[in-house]
Amino acid sequence: MDPQGHNPKNGTNMWLFTLEVGLFAGLIWGGIKAILYFLHLTTVVPGYLVEPFFKHQFLNSQPGYYVGWGFFVLFSLLATLLYVLLLRKLRGPYPGMLYGVVWWGIIFMLVGPTFHMIEPLRKLSTTTIISEFCLYLLWGLFIGYSTAHEFTDERKREPEKSSDKQGQNSMKIPAENPRH
Repeated sequence: MDPQGHNPKNGTNMWLFTLEVGLFAGLIWGGIKAILYFLHLTTVVPGYLVEPFFKHQFLNSQPGYYVGWGFFVLFSLLATLLYVLLLRKLRGPYPGMLYGVVWWGIIFMLVGPTFHMIEPLRKLSTTTIISEFCLYLLWGLFIGYSTAHEFTDERKREPEKSSDKQGQNSMKIPAENPRH
């Protein structure tokens, strides 16, 4: 098995792959979430996923940002696991994008307002709604397309052809004509 969790004989190790994609989805898109917040493109604090468990004042502090980012990584790991278990054979970018939009809807329309993690949509600014929607769209695209590429790209699993022999024959320089 190589360091990326690939087993040449059996394909990709699903569990290591899930950990890898989930970790990077959380780190990358959680970091972008913080950037959106610092640039005032969203009013939803980076630690919104743990809002019911921590005071809002703490989540606005430096350690609170890191706690929120850490929980976004955990959330991404769980979401990636769910995607890999249920949807890994879907091809292309669209299933992942739809997956991100569904999570946005669950969090911003159902769970978030119910548990006071975020304000209801009608109270959020248009900029916040669009920024968060786009973040989840791209986060889902990252998870879905990474998974689709890994589990539906059969090119990697095909045995290598002996193209070297064909390539050597076409690269030979013809012998000089002895008549000259």
